[in-house]
Amino acid sequence: MAEILYGKPIAEEIREEIKKEVLDWQEKGITPKIAILLVGSDPASVHYANSKCKACQNLGFEHEMIHLPENSKESSILEIINKLNKDSSIHGVMVELPLPKHLDTRKITESVAPVKDVDGVHPTNRGLIMSGGQGLFPATPQSCLELLLRSGVEIRGKHVVIVGRGDTVGRPLVFMILKYDATVTICHSKTQDMASHTKQADILIVAAGRAGLITADMVKKGAVVIDAGINEVDGKLRGDVDFEGVQEVASLISPVPGGVGVLTTALLLRNVLKGIAIQQEEQGK
Repeated sequence: MAEILYGKPIAEEIREEIKKEVLDWQEKGITPKIAILLVGSDPASVHYANSKCKACQNLGFEHEMIHLPENSKESSILEIINKLNKDSSIHGVMVELPLPKHLDTRKITESVAPVKDVDGVHPTNRGLIMSGGQGLFPATPQSCLELLLRSGVEIRGKHVVIVGRGDTVGRPLVFMILKYDATVTICHSKTQDMASHTKQADILIVAAGRAGLITADMVKKGAVVIDAGINEVDGKLRGDVDFEGVQEVASLISPVPGGVGVLTTALLLRNVLKGIAIQQEEQGK
């Protein structure tokens, strides 16, 4: 029976580190501040934006919520983001997704300056992931890594199989985990005989967006399984892994909910602090 990798204690550990770093910046005359841009009134988006505001209050960040109507023009949104990019008191900018359908999501998210792109979606930051440089990287792949590293899981030399090649998790995670000297295989919807690959994994990370995709017969005995999927099934949240079945064969497994997702807001705010350091370095301070 696998040990469960809960996200809450690790998230609390990260939040304590963030609080200390916020105090360090405040002693230098800088109070970290994030701008959260919300367009429309999608209930889930409003909830997530408000939860980020609450996290800011708890961790000592200043925040500015910019709530625009559903029918906002793209040009107006780009103008607002341009002002935020130039505002030295704003250290991070986050665009809450999904945006209304009439807007070009990529154009808007990529208009955020790379050093303020706390979601890690700008092409510059994507390139820095590949090159191993210092940039701002997406929170969910970071969450997967933090669960592994802070739980004492050895990554070096291990065979890591990632199921899912999406821009949010799978693609960036490949390059982020390569930095730890893992051997990486990536599977996706067109992979033939996926089980033949997943059964070789010492560490299996799943972010495919298909509830219950990975079953016990697809997992090597003693493997570490990280479930980064989130799906709503019959009004309940489920991961991409059949938790009950896989728990019988894995050595460690993260639950959904309660695993990867618990860390993401803290890591988003940690990106703000990383952004401040990069901004200060660029300014020669």
